[in-house]
Amino acid sequence: MGNGLLQAVKENGSFVGVCLVAVVGLVLVAYLFERAARARSGGTERILATRKIVMIGMFSALSGILYCFDFSIPVIAPEFYKLDFSELPAMIAGFAFGPVAGVLVEFIKELVKLVIKGTSTAFVGDLANFLIGCMLVLPASIIYQFHKTKKTAIIGCVVGTLVMTVFGTWFNAVYLLPAFSKLFGMPLDVILGMGSAINPRVKDLTTFVVLMVAPINIIKGVGISILTMLIYKNVSPIIKYGRTMSEGSSARNG
Repeated sequence: MGNGLLQAVKENGSFVGVCLVAVVGLVLVAYLFERAARARSGGTERILATRKIVMIGMFSALSGILYCFDFSIPVIAPEFYKLDFSELPAMIAGFAFGPVAGVLVEFIKELVKLVIKGTSTAFVGDLANFLIGCMLVLPASIIYQFHKTKKTAIIGCVVGTLVMTVFGTWFNAVYLLPAFSKLFGMPLDVILGMGSAINPRVKDLTTFVVLMVAPINIIKGVGISILTMLIYKNVSPIIKYGRTMSEGSSARNG
């Protein structure tokens, strides 16, 4: 597995470089927004304090494991489209520690997955997963950082889902599907035909991404958003302060 991964890196050095530029760019965007949110609230804690770094590592490992358990929904899209819930730990980390943490979890998750499973797409699918995942996590965590209430958390999840869906649909049309077609030597018409076999309304690339890619992103965004809202409130005192809610209440009363 390790030799195969190194070979893939050597053969696709320029593409790996593009991936790294994308990572740096998104981390920079997250950093600037997080600094702005902290300046507004008067926060003084370092963006990457020691505890945060440890928690980012833990959430990244969990996210990478979840990424390995992807699955297809053949009634919606061809089987090469996979759905996973690896953005859930990144969303929770983004809400708890800020957008920089969320983006870093997304990036390290990809490294964990590459070590465990390698890449079968010459990094094309891995870059797509990172970028599309960040389009959910980054807007949601940025909005929540500026005003940490349940209402803004919901707004952030809705905005993140919409951004991810629009970006994911566009990205598939202009880059991902043509790249896969070239990578696997599969004519684009064949891919569109696979879509037409599932949904006869698929006639061209536009209808393919609108009727197949967009629904998968919506399902993923809504599912992760609901799980985040159900889980975050209960776990945030533990992951942020290392204590349960009851312990925190006792400390305040004392």
